[in-house]
Amino acid sequence: MSSETTPAREPVLDITDLTVDFHTDNGVIPAVKGISLTLYPGEVLALVGESGSGKSVTSMAVLRLLPGTAKVGGTIRFAGKDLATLSEAKMNGVRGKDIAMVFQEPMTALNPTMRIGDQITEVLLNHDICPKDRAWERAVELLGRVGIPEPERRAKGYPHELSGGQRQRVVIAIALACNPRIIIADEPTTALDVTVQAEILDLIRGLAAESNTAFLLVTHNMGVVADVADRVAVMFRGNLVEEGPAERVLLAPEADYSRRLLDAVPKLPEAAWSEIAGIEEGVPGQVLQLDGALSITESAPIDGAVSVSDAEFARAHGTDSALELIDATVQYTRKGSTFTALDAVSLTIARGEIVGLVGESGSGKSTLGRAALGLAPLAGGTVNIFGQPVRDRALLNRRERQARARVGVIFQDPGSSLDPRMTIADCIAEPLVVHGWQGKRASSALRRKRVAELLDAVELPRDFADRYPHELSGGQRQRVGLARSIALEPGLIIADEPTSALDVSVQASVLAVLRELQERYGFACLFISHDLAVVHDIAHRVAVMYRGGIVEEGLSSDVLVRPQHEYSKRLLASAPSPDPVEQARRRAARAVLAESVA
Repeated sequence: MSSETTPAREPVLDITDLTVDFHTDNGVIPAVKGISLTLYPGEVLALVGESGSGKSVTSMAVLRLLPGTAKVGGTIRFAGKDLATLSEAKMNGVRGKDIAMVFQEPMTALNPTMRIGDQITEVLLNHDICPKDRAWERAVELLGRVGIPEPERRAKGYPHELSGGQRQRVVIAIALACNPRIIIADEPTTALDVTVQAEILDLIRGLAAESNTAFLLVTHNMGVVADVADRVAVMFRGNLVEEGPAERVLLAPEADYSRRLLDAVPKLPEAAWSEIAGIEEGVPGQVLQLDGALSITESAPIDGAVSVSDAEFARAHGTDSALELIDATVQYTRKGSTFTALDAVSLTIARGEIVGLVGESGSGKSTLGRAALGLAPLAGGTVNIFGQPVRDRALLNRRERQARARVGVIFQDPGSSLDPRMTIADCIAEPLVVHGWQGKRASSALRRKRVAELLDAVELPRDFADRYPHELSGGQRQRVGLARSIALEPGLIIADEPTSALDVSVQASVLAVLRELQERYGFACLFISHDLAVVHDIAHRVAVMYRGGIVEEGLSSDVLVRPQHEYSKRLLASAPSPDPVEQARRRAARAVLAESVA
């Protein structure tokens, strides 16, 4: 490490010439190829790279959690001790107590059958941190420390009773239970929307500063890196290709791969923060320190919708609508109480138009998409596709069924949306089997020809037709999902978080294919996402949802630069930017906006 990045103190973690090889039936696969890293107290070191780069393998090697097929070389020294030389019993004393782990998906990290407080006390008692009669009190204190509201009551509850962000806070509380010197956080915000992600990042930043805890943050999200990291280490195919201060690596990367990785990240234009929140442009030093984590989801309700670009966009442009919702309402009833998931929403999408639908989890985005597909029964209002009403399938007439066949769907998870028992050809051809092709039954020869054309369209080799989904990467499976969605040359596609499970470079290639297909076929698209930069990159217009309603609607270049509605402003301020200077402005704006509704 260069002298510019070496603080004048001893590292708490020192990795030297680390190698990890996996021994398989097909030979030895090198996963990590002689990397060296140091981590200092109170520092956040971000380890970044695409899937398969070796990030998670490196973090698992530190805790000696790799499977028996892995052979580890080099040294990993924690506080001067070589972890490789410790017995398993002594290593168990290090795990959780000195080095803790925060995993990506909190629901798999938490025991669904145990009370939250019991899961924290279990860690405390296993490591003899405090006596049994004090453990519950300590668990409640930890929940309060990570910003869980009503910690006494929440400690008695179960994981399913909490939101995703609150569950992640519980996982962090468990990690903090023994006052560890290092916390390894493996993609801790990937499954969270931008507002909750911002809260977790505030928490990590505060913990590093207050308790001198060192964080090894494994992520592929460059906005997260810009927000919290002190230093960045970039991995590619098992090698460490670049390391340095976060601002230097993000603004002036030296390695070609680092530049390619950053170029693939969709970026929002610099917002007009002087107008939005009174933050002077070009003054990143106006960052306010927050005493606690910001909680957008629990702030005061915001009333009134803003229509920057009117919902009659389609008519104003002299085109027919592909999708039209008029006062659409969806309600769910459970145990005598009624919850309104979609509250009299009106939205029009013109033929050939892409509309982005954004908002935090629980805002009603996916419910709106399901209502458009006829999968969420309406309690009021209407939904029309190409002028035909969406009704129960059993009630559809021939014309309505034909309209329904002109709708394609792209799902969030490309793995679970494909039948693992079907070949790629059969997955793509399934709409042809169900609906036929151009008014007649699709023969096997016609299906083979159409599958070949569709594989060409999404830039996949034709010999992929005979493979199965598990033989493809995540990005390749999502391209298969794209091919299936356009199999019938639809006039409308509903895309629900189609890139959220993908690395940034894979995401960029999938978005490029989707954009090219939309230009070629001219379909309309409802693009549902919590990633504002992706929406700005691909959508003509954007609609912002909050608590079941649309609060702002307009051109992407307007809403995502100069939002008018208070919730839209706070949502934009929570969206991370890979530019650390712009990210500092966003953090300052978020603090100001939080104070304005406190």
